[in-house]
Amino acid sequence: MSVIYRSLAAYSPLIYILLAIAALYAFRWMWKAWREWRDAVYSLEREFALNRLRGATAFGFLILILFFAEFYVAALIVPSLPAADAFVTPTLDLLATPAGTLPPGTALPLETPAVQSGMSGCEKDKIMLTSPKPGEVIKGTVTLTGTANVPNFGFYKYEIAPVGTDLWTTIAAGSKPVKDGELGQWDTTALTNGDYFLQLVIIDNIGKTLEPCVIAVRVANQ
Repeated sequence: MSVIYRSLAAYSPLIYILLAIAALYAFRWMWKAWREWRDAVYSLEREFALNRLRGATAFGFLILILFFAEFYVAALIVPSLPAADAFVTPTLDLLATPAGTLPPGTALPLETPAVQSGMSGCEKDKIMLTSPKPGEVIKGTVTLTGTANVPNFGFYKYEIAPVGTDLWTTIAAGSKPVKDGELGQWDTTALTNGDYFLQLVIIDNIGKTLEPCVIAVRVANQ
């Protein structure tokens, strides 16, 4: 079910456009039916026009319900979905042929590449991640601290994506501003070890998504 919710959230701009077009059609239909009902002379004619007006009104209410349902899913349900449901353990292909083999006696390199230590979009006193720090190696359950405090604040959420991808997964969200405090918890035990982007996202009270604060960390559970 979470896949459906995430798809609805991902395509929400297109869905809103389609619903707006349908709403215009419903309004035009209601207006036309109302005028026919108002101008009708005979009782049977008025009855037919009234039936069309009822149908147009019902269609308009359906569009309104769908609009609020989409908003509820995109703004409230998806930010609260757990991160673990977006990660699937890959299946090993036992029949696959290795790409190549090392000659006997050749040692594998043990050096691990460094974690990216920069940050992007972070602004002190407005949107900032102070823990974990950029490039930090983490494990287990991590407490996220920082600041999410902007004018016209709506809510914030924090998300992760494997480095090199754009597959963002929401971990959790908060409805109150935070200044140099705890943003929430992140349980990394369900993740595959590796490098991840961690971003803090703020949405204002009119639904506009502000530029996120992004850092890179390395998950290294046992």
